[in-house]
Amino acid sequence: MGSENIPQEAFSKMPNPCKATILALGKAFPHQLVMQDYLVDKYFQNTNCNDPELKQKLTRLCKTTTVKTRYVVMSEEILEKYPELAVEGLPTVKQRLDICNDAVTQMAIEASQTCIKNWGRPISDITHLVYVSSSEARLPGGDLYLARGLGLSPKTHRVMLYFMGCSGGVAGLRVAKDIAENNPGSRVLLATSETTIIGFKPPSADRPYDLVGVALFGDGAGAMIIGSDPNLITEKPLFELHTAIQNFLPDTEKIIDGRLTEEGITFKLARELPQIIEDHIEGFCMRLMDTVALSNKDYNKMFWAVHPGGPAILNRMEKRLELLPEKLNASRRALMDYGNASSNTIVYVLEYMIEEGLKMKKVQQGQGECEWGLILAFGPGITFEGILARNLTV
Repeated sequence: MGSENIPQEAFSKMPNPCKATILALGKAFPHQLVMQDYLVDKYFQNTNCNDPELKQKLTRLCKTTTVKTRYVVMSEEILEKYPELAVEGLPTVKQRLDICNDAVTQMAIEASQTCIKNWGRPISDITHLVYVSSSEARLPGGDLYLARGLGLSPKTHRVMLYFMGCSGGVAGLRVAKDIAENNPGSRVLLATSETTIIGFKPPSADRPYDLVGVALFGDGAGAMIIGSDPNLITEKPLFELHTAIQNFLPDTEKIIDGRLTEEGITFKLARELPQIIEDHIEGFCMRLMDTVALSNKDYNKMFWAVHPGGPAILNRMEKRLELLPEKLNASRRALMDYGNASSNTIVYVLEYMIEEGLKMKKVQQGQGECEWGLILAFGPGITFEGILARNLTV
């Protein structure tokens, strides 16, 4: 779903002057679709592993993630060309980056083109580019290759955010909001693109935590156009970005730990991550909600666009905040359909949020999903990213 499929009558709320708004969304995926039910056998076949204990563990993990389908760049063709990627201990970072750099650029171009088409204005109207990825490393960075691939003006102002993990999409949205509000008339293209090839490895009893990534993460790209004071004749504002904040938790640097080595990226996710998020989520949300005098009594009157890091995080949030089950529907759907696609996933959540709000609006005779809500993500640090937003489509 994209903004081109949203009926004009859905745009019943007016954005506030000078506040940044999301004006269009877009997404793109690699061609390889993975069905979760068939992942385990294929993964062990491709990595020439026959460890029954690890296979049973991955089977259990695949069921608990709630993921049904994902898109991935990795393919049999890639493994035939680079068989060393499936061999333990070989230095393959160059091969991985060669694949990843090209793949994330292509996906980012496709997502951005879809987003620009949904926006409906010429590409020459884009003044700024914010590019987010944790799946590549090169100089010049992916922002330049994306700008060149899209045909953006050389005068386009570029910002690049690297290795921010799952919080990168909302961090990029926060940066784009600041740019849009401080540069009147600007239009910011935010693009995110991720692939798991940089961390693809054969299963190992010495790295049981790797199996969580195998069962959970997916590839893809997302894009948004952000600008303030939209032209309501040519633009369709989707969300107003009212207030954005970031917070890191001291002494939690090792909870989400990623290292770039000769063998690619290795991630470790500590078991206590969901509990830490649960312990701090309410205070973080209240900092945002206080700006418009919302209280915890309003939780179930709001929309919740939460990056689905995994089902345990969503379950803990739902329990701690006493949210109605449907409040995290968009996040759960994105996780089920695309897996945790790192920085991209918030784009998919927002698309589902709009879709579900419009369905509710029809059922309730004009009263759709709640106007105010929170856009949230959590990443290495542990870093909390949050935006208080208004849904302008309900």
